[in-house]
Amino acid sequence: MASQLLLFVPHLALIPKASTFHPSLFSTLNSSFFHSTSARKALKSSSDSRIINLQAVADTFSEIESNSASETTALTLRQICQGFVPEHILHRMEEIGFVLPTDIQREALPTLFTGRDCILHAQTGSGKTLTYLLHIFSLINPQRSSVQAVIVVPTRELGMQVTKVARMLAAKSDFDVKGCTVMALLDGGTLRRHKSWLKAEPPAILVATVASLCHMLEKHIFRLDSVRVLVLDEVDFLFYSSKQVGSVRKLLTSFSSCDKRQTVFASASIPQHKHFVHDCIQQKWTKRDVVHVHVSAIMPMPLCLLHRFVMCQKTNKHQMLLALLESDAPESAIIFVGEQSEKSKKVGNDPSTTLLMEFLKTSYNGSLEILLLEGDMNFNSRAASLTEIRQGGGFLLVSTDIAARGIDLPETTHIFNFDLPQTATDYLHRAGRAGRIPFSDKKCIVANLIMSEERFVLQRYENELMFSCEELIL
Repeated sequence: MASQLLLFVPHLALIPKASTFHPSLFSTLNSSFFHSTSARKALKSSSDSRIINLQAVADTFSEIESNSASETTALTLRQICQGFVPEHILHRMEEIGFVLPTDIQREALPTLFTGRDCILHAQTGSGKTLTYLLHIFSLINPQRSSVQAVIVVPTRELGMQVTKVARMLAAKSDFDVKGCTVMALLDGGTLRRHKSWLKAEPPAILVATVASLCHMLEKHIFRLDSVRVLVLDEVDFLFYSSKQVGSVRKLLTSFSSCDKRQTVFASASIPQHKHFVHDCIQQKWTKRDVVHVHVSAIMPMPLCLLHRFVMCQKTNKHQMLLALLESDAPESAIIFVGEQSEKSKKVGNDPSTTLLMEFLKTSYNGSLEILLLEGDMNFNSRAASLTEIRQGGGFLLVSTDIAARGIDLPETTHIFNFDLPQTATDYLHRAGRAGRIPFSDKKCIVANLIMSEERFVLQRYENELMFSCEELIL
């Protein structure tokens, strides 16, 4: 009979000042808790609480008590999500290949399941997207015809990627359950068609760029009242680099008045994160008990990356890059080029991306396909470049920083900074495009082409991000 009982376990709410979850916390509880008055009151008073199977909890407790703290980290994603995420989603998750949790998933998911606001702060490629998607699927009610979760992204490319993962998880399976619809509301899309879809059959999950989302809200196409969770991906970019920061602030302020709301922020880098958390609480963008889950706080740069630099002159940068491509023979690579300045545009100069593409097409003799991705391209051209990459085969992607945020290209083995990024944060996100295969020990290369006067800039990035960059002599 015990296995048929359902019980609410507010495990984190009962542990004061616990900013992150760790499975070993369960060992401090004993069986008397399950029969306590507070537990019964919590169950009785919360009609919308997360519920889990008592026998599953007992089994988990038994396992934790019989193993050391280090062994508890061997819990699978299914074990962490069991009782919260629907079975058909877990089944799809395992079919896709998500079995073992990353550190951010292990730390953050139990906190998210309690309903608390959360800031997911972890290295690039650490699994933040899957973390918040699994939580979203734990909240979705397929019987409700309304938008229940909104994911805000800074770029169309990241939005397409998040939408793809969400749809893969929500795909129809052998289980007799109603499907969960996911809509992408991205810049460059057909807003008139999206408007009719939103009115006729609202999706459960909406992935949107700031401009498109705010347009729909202003036109009263849909309201935030029905939204249970709002996710801001690459939140530091939205706040500190986006021209639409005013719209982001307005969106958060509007959402703060909604009932049963939950706000989730995600990024690999949040400058002055303590001040950011304080501001979020003060502005009521998050609730006061918001949890900052900071994984790899000491080493923000993935350890699988090897950083190098070569000294060169402005006049021989192209030839130096070509020499690096020939000596390293990357399987796939991204070459980051700085944005063209307004002054350069006014005098009619060709952008660096165009000049580099022309050089590579005439001088590079390797087998990798040369592709371009930059913000000035129209949306269809940008989508076509990413589609070609994902169809398989090696690639050389020449890109501005538009490719540095969230785009997942696991095949990338090399990053070439043809131009140094403007900030250490930008360096972190560029470098994080490589070494993204989960649990892989394969070393990837980040190579920087710098002039002598830029050496101190690279050293500053090394100090701030705590990595070492060695000089390579060609």
